Amino acid sequence: MTGEERRLFDRAAPAAAPELAALPARDQDIFMARLAHYWRDLYSGLKGPYGELEGFEGFLRNLVRVLAAAYASRPEELKLLDLERSLGPAWFQSERRIGYVFYVDRFAGSLSGVAEHLDYLRDLGANYIHLMPLLETRPGPDDGGYAVADYRSVEPDLGTMEDLERLCAAFRTEGMSVCLDLVLNHCAREHEWARRARAGEEEYLRMFHTFPDRAAPDEYEKYLPEVLPETAPGNFAWDEELGRWVWTSFNDYQWDLNWGEPKVFLEMSDVLLYLANRGVEIFRLDAVAFMWKRPGTNCQNQPEVHDLLQALRACTRIATPAVVHKAEAIVAPHDLIHYLGTHSRYGKESDLAYHNSLMVHYWSSLATRETTLMTRVLQKFPEKPSNTAWGTYIRGHDDIGWAITEEDAAETGLDGPAHRAFLSDYYSGAFPGSHARGAVYQLNPLTGDRRISGTTASLAGLELALENGDPQLLEMSLRRILLGHALILGYSGVPLLYMGDEIGLLNDASYLDEPDKAADNRWMHRPYMDWEKAARRHEPGTVEHRLFSGLRALLKARARTPHLHAAVPTHVLEPYHPRIFAFVRPHPLGPLVAVHNFTEQEQYVSADLPRSQGIKRPYDHIKQGEVPVIGGRLIRLEPYETLWVSDPDA
Repeated sequence: MTGEERRLFDRAAPAAAPELAALPARDQDIFMARLAHYWRDLYSGLKGPYGELEGFEGFLRNLVRVLAAAYASRPEELKLLDLERSLGPAWFQSERRIGYVFYVDRFAGSLSGVAEHLDYLRDLGANYIHLMPLLETRPGPDDGGYAVADYRSVEPDLGTMEDLERLCAAFRTEGMSVCLDLVLNHCAREHEWARRARAGEEEYLRMFHTFPDRAAPDEYEKYLPEVLPETAPGNFAWDEELGRWVWTSFNDYQWDLNWGEPKVFLEMSDVLLYLANRGVEIFRLDAVAFMWKRPGTNCQNQPEVHDLLQALRACTRIATPAVVHKAEAIVAPHDLIHYLGTHSRYGKESDLAYHNSLMVHYWSSLATRETTLMTRVLQKFPEKPSNTAWGTYIRGHDDIGWAITEEDAAETGLDGPAHRAFLSDYYSGAFPGSHARGAVYQLNPLTGDRRISGTTASLAGLELALENGDPQLLEMSLRRILLGHALILGYSGVPLLYMGDEIGLLNDASYLDEPDKAADNRWMHRPYMDWEKAARRHEPGTVEHRLFSGLRALLKARARTPHLHAAVPTHVLEPYHPRIFAFVRPHPLGPLVAVHNFTEQEQYVSADLPRSQGIKRPYDHIKQGEVPVIGGRLIRLEPYETLWVSDPDA
């Protein structure tokens, strides 16, 4: 520690003593050792946002009390998990780690219902279980669960906090880890903090960004993008009861928190540790890019955001080290990499982050049958810290926004706005010859940009194939879906499978009958689980069997391929073929080259592609056999086929 760090540590650390007093001496020593070890990360993360504020030392003492109290109340079973994870910190990077993402009510009705379907999750092979927002929300519209009214309670229709604790314990017994959303940027207008702000309590009013008139909001708006231009234009809302304008980036009922106020950090770190002590092991930290506001900027990706995320990670490393953090930052690649930690924060900020670009370019290349843009963009993608992982996915609960810049498009001879417009037309089904059945979401009248809603199956052509009874389109749609899953399973990180994709669930229009959801067409790709279809996953000849068995074969191949551990880097290759996407995973056992055909036709790639990486006898880990090399020169790929190639003994 530096002199200043040591001085503040010596003043703050004694605040832990009263909270630890009832613990055995060994437990007290463990906490104090962790506090000292991670103090630099904690202090340096907090100094930027709060170091110049009066009362900084008192704030640090209060935070130490919060950390010590959380550690003191941590169940013994979770303290043992802390020890295991400290000895094996790469647990979440394993090639055996498979994510499965679902809304609790749509998967099984309730938390107790989820417990009744453990056999299904076991059959699939999932062991990272993301329970979509389940904390108590406001009545009425709630942004899909992201307008939290109480961070310490479960939505009553889903169960109780005790139900969540029991489910986490049941998953742990199965070797499964629970991921939960923690919304950091905002809370519901009905949250106690907002209620007390409206009641005139100054310390709670300071927890939000509020303004007496439009002067400051109008100045901010000059630089701010609109997140939801159709349904929630602007970034500020007038609150009649408060008599002030409130910063509301997403909806007028979601009040942005003022992270410049230390009380917000104390409250949210306490909430984080409370949920960790219920058994949550992975936190998806929602809307993190928006957390810090600065005049004259777009108020995203500010340096203080990265300070705060490093400090929050240090908090869990001290009190609940079995926990990992995933940043939900859907931002440009040059901004995204910082959420895993760069420079002095290298590998210290978040453990996981979403690889949005991989998802976007999968769909872009499917539509164009061209991989040149995908190759160029991902070749330039910054390399992540080796102790972190990408969350790789082809669909999530949100819409698809076409995050393709004018510069990247121009590099491959495309016009950025025209290409984004083509993709929206293609996936909404408006483009002639499109196989997709999606819908436009949030047209921005200023830019013309449109996002897309739709399930993986409907966007990949399965819905149209079934409507038309077209066996060829049906075959190609299934292959497209499996290609996407092979891509995210092989690329780098934790693959996140969205509920229903494994059995080909289609767009669900039932949301139109629910008044709180009818205006948000993202609910079309958040279908209810069809357990009758799920039961057909073991019936040969069915769509469900074809997808489920194909995906299981890929998952088994991943599990037996150590090259796919997330600590192994991914380098995108130049395949010298406009229909092929390829990358190499350089492992100590030897390199593995992944090759993907993005078309409905057979393609042939030069055998020099794997040879250039040192592979002499190509062996495919998916089919578990040597790859024929035609005439000693060419490797054949079937329509939408993926190969994971290494030498046989590598």
